[in-house]
Amino acid sequence: MTSLALVRSLLSAILLFGLVAASSAAEISREDAAAIRAVISEQLDAFARDDGPRAFALATAGIRAQLGTPEVFMEMVRNEYPVVYRPKSVQFERPELVESQVVQPVRMIDAAGRAWIAVYPMRREADARWRTDGCLLHRVPGLQA
Repeated sequence: MTSLALVRSLLSAILLFGLVAASSAAEISREDAAAIRAVISEQLDAFARDDGPRAFALATAGIRAQLGTPEVFMEMVRNEYPVVYRPKSVQFERPELVESQVVQPVRMIDAAGRAWIAVYPMRREADARWRTDGCLLHRVPGLQA
């Protein structure tokens, strides 16, 4: 299965869970796509450096309110998203617009060589900066690096 097919499969799963509804009416600008990649890359770098305050600041206000502190945020990422916390490799796919939600699929390989697709819902906040609004992980069965 190609990575695009995997992304589409994961997005279909998201639809089944009622999180968002698909729409191909608009495209994401090149500038927004670059800004979104930069935010996720910066957050991944903050995880690699164990810089909780920086990683936490790159999440939406809603995520920050829900988790409360950078320490709680980092603990959650370490325990529930180890591939995001310490990816062996990262490859960005093309961001997509799903209903009115921008999502950024990212292919990742974990320390054991297993392949994952991380889908980041993104939100542009009041300060006009993009921030991560969670992360949905999907293990790519059978693929090893």
